[in-house]
Amino acid sequence: MLLPAAVLAVQSPAVAQSLPDALIAAAPVYAPATTIDLGGESGTPAPGQANATLGDAGEDAGSNDAGAAPITVVAHEPAPPGDPLMQANEESYHTVQAVDDAVVKPAAIAYKHVVPHVVRDGLHNVLQNLHEPVVFLNFLLQGKPGKAVETLGRFAINTTIGVAGLVDVAKRKPFHLRYRPNGFADTLGFYGVGPGPYLYLPLLGSTTVRDLAGLMADKMILPLSAGGTFRNPTYAVSTGVVKSLDERVRLDAKFKCIRATDHPYATERALYLAQRKAEIDALKHPSHRKRGRTGAGADTDGGTLVSSFVPGGDCASAGD
Repeated sequence: MLLPAAVLAVQSPAVAQSLPDALIAAAPVYAPATTIDLGGESGTPAPGQANATLGDAGEDAGSNDAGAAPITVVAHEPAPPGDPLMQANEESYHTVQAVDDAVVKPAAIAYKHVVPHVVRDGLHNVLQNLHEPVVFLNFLLQGKPGKAVETLGRFAINTTIGVAGLVDVAKRKPFHLRYRPNGFADTLGFYGVGPGPYLYLPLLGSTTVRDLAGLMADKMILPLSAGGTFRNPTYAVSTGVVKSLDERVRLDAKFKCIRATDHPYATERALYLAQRKAEIDALKHPSHRKRGRTGAGADTDGGTLVSSFVPGGDCASAGD
């Protein structure tokens, strides 16, 4: 798939001279083809001389009757900072959306309607509980012993009283220990490592070079520390499938909001990068923390972020 382009139909030499400014203005935006129609003017270039008007600066284009065929100039949008692989990423995004429509979404709908809500919540809690050791370790690495102890307490309570994490007992009275996502990508960001190039990958979706490296480190903790079942490929595949279906069900409203925009890929990228920045900032400055976070790291409101990129969109709970 080609990158978005600004297509201008120019019927005046005066406007032709302003093409660079017009293209520069259009470059940062995923805008659809734009036509500038000035109507009939005296002195408009003839069809046969149209290319000469822009290609040969020294030649006179001459004049012609109103309604002459327009000059079409196609300018591909340059990759914005932070997304040098934009063309490949956008191709991947649209491919993933097609697979989602054909396979993942129907499977998620079936999962939602066939598996009882209490069972789905239980599976979600188990996967979340298995991530607690990673959260604990990263809070220690970030110099936050208080949050590390709370995380360890959550893990102990939910693993025992909560029956291997099936029930999130720790978040209820009298404990009031809510889940705080964290990971190695957040630790890297906490210590000033930039996100690096944005990537949109099959199976993973939005990420960056930093977040991808952090995720790989997260995935190594349980197999290296606990071994046994956690090193079995069957475990990795089965938990990956359940997690994917669970996230697809929980984030369905967010996906709909993003797809409702004129340029879903640009919205997805902007939303992800803004959310990750907010999460890292919240780790560095806890007073700026927002609740309702849907990804790894500090708590930010995914629904609010989606709403900010979808004017008029009803996305208040898109991150739920």
